[in-house]
Amino acid sequence: MARGVQNQANQGRPLKLEWDYTEVADAYRKRPPYSEALLDDLVRQLGDRPGMRVCDIGAGTGNLTVPLALRGFQVSAVEPNAAMRRIGQERTAAFPWVVWHSSRAEDTGLPSLHFDLVTFGSSFNVVEHRQALRESWRILRDGGWLACLWNFRDLNDPLQQRIEQLIHSFLPGYRYGTRREDQGPFIEAGHLFRLVETLEHEHMQTVQPADWLEAWRSHATLRHQAGDCFDAILEAIEALLPDGAAGPMEVGYITRTWLAQRVNRV
Repeated sequence: MARGVQNQANQGRPLKLEWDYTEVADAYRKRPPYSEALLDDLVRQLGDRPGMRVCDIGAGTGNLTVPLALRGFQVSAVEPNAAMRRIGQERTAAFPWVVWHSSRAEDTGLPSLHFDLVTFGSSFNVVEHRQALRESWRILRDGGWLACLWNFRDLNDPLQQRIEQLIHSFLPGYRYGTRREDQGPFIEAGHLFRLVETLEHEHMQTVQPADWLEAWRSHATLRHQAGDCFDAILEAIEALLPDGAAGPMEVGYITRTWLAQRVNRV
């Protein structure tokens, strides 16, 4: 079931911009997927119209672009990083209705009043909010929609709890950044969008241990704060796995989405 998320914003924190995912692009595509149930809820909220025009900003390796394409949406995927974009193009090669662009969230170069939906899949926290929102407002049609999604580790999951304790043993001051905060105040700050709903789904994902461990290498927030001890943390996380964990395992995640509608005036 979807449920509302309580306000826990800390407005005014500076954003960390200019993340470079080139070295972790291969690992990034192995991240667990977004909740299919939440994406279904999102589609129903938007009216479930096949062929809807979507701009997926910060599309990365296509982790959100692929499920959008599978639902029959015409997707313009915006990703400035060449390594990430190459993988995304490979993953969506079977979908002629997906077109990739090398532009940025703050200046997509795409036509005005064109899209029904703009999505930020785990990318809204690494763009300049005001410029990205103004650009999203520009390319959306009147009454168009904005969805900011993240796939969080479920910290109530036993394995995730052990990992959390381990991370804090290395980094007592570890910070999540803005991605776990309430995005509503950020989205509504410029008066270009009106927050309509916040959706959340818990989901268990079946993952291969090797892929799951490799996906940790794409954890930029942890990498930036860990510095030279990043590899040691990854080795410690691997040591937490049950003995003989060679086969698939179940890990808990939460997909959270902030859904807003374009205000048809500046």
